[in-house]
Amino acid sequence: MYTPDYPFEGEPAAGETIEVAPGVLWLRMPLPFKLNHINLWLLDDGDGWAIVDTGVASDDIKVAWQAIEDRHFKDKPPSRVIVTHYHPDHVGLAGWLCERYGVGLSMTLGEWTQARLSSLETAESRGPGYREFYRATGFDEAMLALVDGRAGSYKRLVSAVPGSFLRLFEGDEIDIGGRAWRLIVGQGHAIEHACLYCEDLGVLISGDQILPKITPNVSVGPQEPFADPLGLFLSGLDKFAGLAADTLVLPSHNWPFRRLAERLDDMRAHHEERLEATMVACAEPATGVDILKHLFTRELDNHQLFFAVGESLAHVHHLVATGRAERMIGADGVHRFRALS
Repeated sequence: MYTPDYPFEGEPAAGETIEVAPGVLWLRMPLPFKLNHINLWLLDDGDGWAIVDTGVASDDIKVAWQAIEDRHFKDKPPSRVIVTHYHPDHVGLAGWLCERYGVGLSMTLGEWTQARLSSLETAESRGPGYREFYRATGFDEAMLALVDGRAGSYKRLVSAVPGSFLRLFEGDEIDIGGRAWRLIVGQGHAIEHACLYCEDLGVLISGDQILPKITPNVSVGPQEPFADPLGLFLSGLDKFAGLAADTLVLPSHNWPFRRLAERLDDMRAHHEERLEATMVACAEPATGVDILKHLFTRELDNHQLFFAVGESLAHVHHLVATGRAERMIGADGVHRFRALS
C-alpha cells in the first residue's frame, strides 16, 4: 500500500519560508476553502527570486506576501512570476505581484487564456450556460439555486490578470538562476498545467497535477460539457514516469514528498476503482447527480458539491469514451448514462 515519504517536519507559517533544496524556498498561504492552504515556491534567480504560484486575491495573503518581501525581497526582488495553471489559488495574485514588482508573467497559452477570459466573465454572462449544464446533469431546483453564485465566483478571487505574458511550451528548458527547469505539461485537472522539473536538483514542482494524499480534482464543466478530462489526465501521468526515483516532489497542497513512481501507480489504481464504482452506479440509467450520490457518500458543502459532480461526470464520460457506457439524452434535456456489459 502506498504511503507518502515526507522528508520535512513541520511547515512554514504564512509569511515565512523553509528551504527544501538549494535555492528553493517553500511558502504556505491560507485559503478560504475546505482545502485551507496552498504551497508556493521561490526559486533563486541570481539577482532576484522567481515566484511560482501566488494564492488567491485576499488581504491576508497580501499581508503574508509583504512579510515575505521584508524577509527576502529588500536586496533581491522578484524577477518573474510563473503560474502553473489558471485556478484562483494559483493565479489569484499574479496581477498584483507583477504590478507591485514590475515583472512579467509566465504561463502556458491555455492557462493564461482561461484565466484572462474567466476574470472578465460575470455571473450574468456565465449564468445561463451554467444553469443549462447543471440542469442537464440532474440538478433539482434547490441545487440550481447554488449555480448563480458559482458562475461569478472566479472574478472575486483574482486580481486583474495581466494582458500580456511570456508563453511556456511543453519541453521548454527555463534558465532560473543558472539551473535548467524543464516544463512538463499535464492535462485533465486544468488545460495546460505547467510542472517544472530540475534534474540538477532532483526537484519537481508538480502544482496540483500530482499530490501526495488526495487526487487532484478532474472535472467536466459547463465550458466543455462532453469532454473526457480523465482520459487526458491518465495518459499524462506517463510523462512523469521516467523521472529519477528519488525526485523530491513539491505539490501545491499537503507536504513535499518522495516515492513519485509509487504515487503515480496509486493514482491510476484509484481512478480504476472509481471507474468500476461508476459502472455499478449506472447499471440502470443514471444522471450525473445519481452517480455523484453513489460515489460520494459523505456530506458535501456547497463548494465541494461542484467538484464532486464534475468528477462524477469525468468518470462516466471516460466510460463513454472507452466504450464501457452510453449516454442518453431524454426529452427533458437531462443526460443519463448506462453501463454496457
